[in-house]
Amino acid sequence: MDKKGISQKIVDELVKRGLEEDLGTGDVTTDSVLKENPGACAEISARQSLVLCGLEFAKRVFQLLNPETEFSHEGIADGNSIRKGEVILTVRSDCKTLLKGERLALNILQQLSGVSTQTRSYVEKAPGVAILDTRKTTPGLRAFEKYAVVCGGGKNHRFGLFDGVLIKDNHIKAAGSIAEAVRRVRQNLSDPNMLIEVETAELDEVREALGAGADIIMLDNMDLQTIREAVAIIDSRAKVEVSGSVGLDGLEELAQCGIDYISVGALTHSAPAADVSMNFVN
Repeated sequence: MDKKGISQKIVDELVKRGLEEDLGTGDVTTDSVLKENPGACAEISARQSLVLCGLEFAKRVFQLLNPETEFSHEGIADGNSIRKGEVILTVRSDCKTLLKGERLALNILQQLSGVSTQTRSYVEKAPGVAILDTRKTTPGLRAFEKYAVVCGGGKNHRFGLFDGVLIKDNHIKAAGSIAEAVRRVRQNLSDPNMLIEVETAELDEVREALGAGADIIMLDNMDLQTIREAVAIIDSRAKVEVSGSVGLDGLEELAQCGIDYISVGALTHSAPAADVSMNFVN
């Protein structure tokens, strides 16, 4: 999903919820310290090397607090590699707007940039193989986290249950077999062009999925030797996705097994927050 799939309405809903959560009935500290509200300028900077994501969303925090807020970030955009100490965004507004919006803007940047940065580390270790996200996302933030994956160079798996077929172990148990599950999907699927993916855990299941005509075969929690054997069995007659406990260690070797995709839940569910800060400069 790119940013085109995130409407301004969705962004504003997220930001307004965040502001309401943080401000409640008002910022008692800021409103007590500042009886007047002079203009000010602040810089948001990276305290580590990172891949940026969420710039426009963070700007929207300050815009909703004060529509006259001004920004400068020449040459800086989502997907950029940012050096430690580099200024990401300069914000000019009134003091109260800067102080009240600071935490939410930083939270957005650190969460999404963390996902982008984590994704980039996987992409760089697996050249020639698509790194995919999963549905293991923060409830309500899936569109934003999947956008962050794209900013990091990864690709999106299905967004939800509605836009892709993935026959998993419990579907197979409910249907009685892989072949029967695939048959039912083909019989009942309203979109005949939608690809059918089947999760497999052992080589006999790989053979059954291949025989049933699966378009994509997921190799779930298999060791390297079994993955190589599965790839040989499939022999380019279906796309191959590897999933399950995939980490950075051993990723280069895994990417050389002749597979097409590696799906990694950790891109979104375990990405460390990027370290960013905001400081007044006048």
